[in-house]
Formats: sequence, structure tokens, C-alpha cells
Amino acid sequence: MFLLRRLPACLALLMLGALSLRLGLGFLAAVPLTLLLLGLLFIPRAVPQRIASVVVGCGALAWVGMAWLRIQQRLGEGLPWTRLAIIFAAVALFTAWAAWLLWKEEK
Repeated sequence: MFLLRRLPACLALLMLGALSLRLGLGFLAAVPLTLLLLGLLFIPRAVPQRIASVVVGCGALAWVGMAWLRIQQRLGEGLPWTRLAIIFAAVALFTAWAAWLLWKEEK
């Protein structure tokens, strides 16, 4: 059960690492930060789990912000935006769910 609750968070952190690279954070900063956060997931103590949960939860907010920016860009260019909104909503909800799984784990 310990590992199963962390798999969604691992995927969410990898997607957030890709987002940080897309936003221009340097490779030498994004990769070590992502690996550090992935390492925090597997420390069976309360504080690292809470830190990872908060970071993943803030990542869900980052996805919402990115969705807003991209949808506004699409609207400005007169391009279709519905599919983009659905994809970003799914990613944000998955990331929020992963944070909730970490937060709710019994100690």
C-alpha cells in the first residue's frame, strides 16, 4: 500500500518536472529538484510526506494557471480551445488527486 499511494504522485511530479522545463527552468535546476521531490516520497516519515503533498498540490494550481494562459492564447488567436481545456483539467485533477492520496495517508 505504501508504494501504490505514491505511484500517482511520482507521475504527477514527473509531469511537473516537464512543465518546469517547458516554462524555462534550466535543466540543471529542474532535474535535481524533481529527483529530490521523488526521493521525499519514499521517506516513511510525516514531514517529508507533507512537504511532497503540498508541492504536488501546488503543482495542481500550476496546471490550472498554465491552462488559463494557454486558453487565453488560443482564444486570442481564434483557435479551438475546448480539447486543450479538457486535457489540462484532467492533468490538474490527477495531480490534485495524487496530492490528496499523500495527504490522507494514515500514520
